[in-house]
Amino acid sequence: MASIPYPLHPARRHSSKFGRCLALLASCLFIHAAQAQTPPAAAGAMPAMPERVAACIACHGKEGRATPDGYYPRIAGKPEAYLFNQLQNFRDGRRQYPMMNYLLGNLSDDYLHKIAAFFANEHPPYPPPAASDASPAVLQRGRQLVTQGIKERQIPACAACHGTALTGVQPAIPGLLGLPRDYLNAQLGAWTNGVRKARTPDCMATIVHKLTPEDINAASNWLAAQPVPQDAAPAAAPPAPLPLACGSMQQAGVPGQ
Repeated sequence: MASIPYPLHPARRHSSKFGRCLALLASCLFIHAAQAQTPPAAAGAMPAMPERVAACIACHGKEGRATPDGYYPRIAGKPEAYLFNQLQNFRDGRRQYPMMNYLLGNLSDDYLHKIAAFFANEHPPYPPPAASDASPAVLQRGRQLVTQGIKERQIPACAACHGTALTGVQPAIPGLLGLPRDYLNAQLGAWTNGVRKARTPDCMATIVHKLTPEDINAASNWLAAQPVPQDAAPAAAPPAPLPLACGSMQQAGVPGQ
C-alpha cells in the first residue's frame, strides 16, 4: 500500500507553542522529580493535578478540550484505561512523538494513572464541527466505512468497536467524534506506515492495512464533519462482541471475537 503522508509536524508549524510546551514540560518533570524525593509528611505541599498537567494543556487545550490548530487531539472525557494505555505507549515507544516520548519517558505507571484519571473526568463542551470541503461522494463513502464497514473486504464498521454513537466504549476504546480531520488522517497513516503500534494483537493495524488512502481520507472527512451528541460519553460496553481481538481491551478484561 502506498505510504500515507502525515500533515506537517506540529512542532514545525507552531514553533512558539512548541517552545511553551517545552518550558512547561521542564516544570512538569521538575515537579515529578521533586515529588519522588519529598518525604510523606510534606506530600501535601505538592501542587494539585491541574498544575502538574500544565504541560499537557499547553498543547491539548484547557481541560484537555483540544485546540483549533487541527492536530492536537481532545483528551478530555476519554476512557481512563484508553488514556493510560496511550501514555504507556508513548513512554514505552509504541507511539512516536518526540515531545510526548520525552515528557513521559521517566514517569511511573502510578503517575500515568493519575494523569489519565484527571483528563477522563474532565468534560468541557465540544465545539461545532468544522465545515467540510469534501464532496458528497467522499462523505458518503466515509459514512459507509464508519457505520457499516465493507463486508466483502472484511472491514468492520468503526462503530462496531468505537460504539454506535462513536463516542467510545469503556474501559479502553476512544471516541472518534470531535477530532480534527488532520489528526485522524495522521493517526491512521501512522498505523499504515508502522509508526504507531498498540499492544498485540493490534486490531487497528489489522484493519487499517485493509484500507486504501481514499478510504482513510473519506472516513476522516466524514468523522470530522459530524456533530458530537450532547452529553456525549463512552458507552458502558461494546454494542456486540468485538469483531477482532484487541490487545488493549484484552488487558482490560474484554475479549474479542
